[in-house]
Amino acid sequence: MHFELELRGAGLQIKKSAVVRLQFQRVTFLIGLFALLLFSSGCGQSFSESDRQKDSTKVQENGQEAPEQSLPEPLDTALFDRMNLSLANGDTSGLWPVQAPYPLPGAILPFKRIVSFYGNLYSKQMGILGELPPTEMLNKLQGEVKKWQAADTTRETIPALHYIAVTAQGSPGKAGKYRLRMPFHQIDSVLNMAKRIDAITFVDIQVGLGTLQEEVPELERYLSMPNVHLGIDPEFSMKGGQRPGTVIGTFNAADINYVTGYLADLVKKHNLPPKILIIHRFTQAMVKDYKQIKTRPEVQIVMDMDGWGHQARKINTYQHFIYREPVQFTGFKIFYKNDFREANSRTMTPEEVLRLKPQPIYIQYQ
Repeated sequence: MHFELELRGAGLQIKKSAVVRLQFQRVTFLIGLFALLLFSSGCGQSFSESDRQKDSTKVQENGQEAPEQSLPEPLDTALFDRMNLSLANGDTSGLWPVQAPYPLPGAILPFKRIVSFYGNLYSKQMGILGELPPTEMLNKLQGEVKKWQAADTTRETIPALHYIAVTAQGSPGKAGKYRLRMPFHQIDSVLNMAKRIDAITFVDIQVGLGTLQEEVPELERYLSMPNVHLGIDPEFSMKGGQRPGTVIGTFNAADINYVTGYLADLVKKHNLPPKILIIHRFTQAMVKDYKQIKTRPEVQIVMDMDGWGHQARKINTYQHFIYREPVQFTGFKIFYKNDFREANSRTMTPEEVLRLKPQPIYIQYQ
């Protein structure tokens, strides 16, 4: 699903600092010191950057820049093993739980289940996140979180906003990439919404005819924050040069390993807790060479069942393309509208989803 639009960045707001009344003999000294600091810090920076770069300065102005984080408690490996094993839900195939390196301290999974709302602020058709006014949307999300918490009291359920920060397009655009990058002030808006309910945030990428190597670094400012994670969508990765939406795209292990390596470097550079990477999937060809996907202590990978339709169809998709090709953790998407498009279909309940083997640790509503 995609859309086309034009965006304009917002202007920069510059706040004047208050003048403090001082004794006369200190004024000359402070003025001279202030002038020296301005000169040495290069205060005459250019404002001729793109709108998106201008918007990025607002992250600091709005207080979104993450402060230095105190060191998290050491990982309780025994608890991790117990909770990870519980996600296997009695599976005896040997596929689950997946053997992978222990995550760094501060890991969210498998200790907490994430329930997220997905969408884009410019489109009511792309998901619930952009369909409802913010307060109504956040209230609805908190209601879903309560349902999942009641269905599984063995682990905490936390909310998330999953924002499509790069959307696939039906036309090539100026870059000829069939993708559109959202302005940073819109991502800031989502972060502010998430802050209201103490939710984490995901930024999602649909590369079109572009690449992950081009798009992921564009979001580094946000991915360097401890509360922001990443999603990538193979459906709109058009390696054959087709227009998005005409065929289902694909990522391979090399694509995914690039992303996890990039995120791992950010985690180490900024002393962050592990990042979560969501990979959408509803066909086998969408993710190639799954056995070659590397798991790392700095990144937790979730393969998210992204298909819509009747309950039986969704369960079948999960069993064929998620269960049989284990990577690390699993997710499950619930559509408020598309899940009703087939006869006798409806949205699945938390209790129904929790019967799956393995149990999804990430739940996404669209």
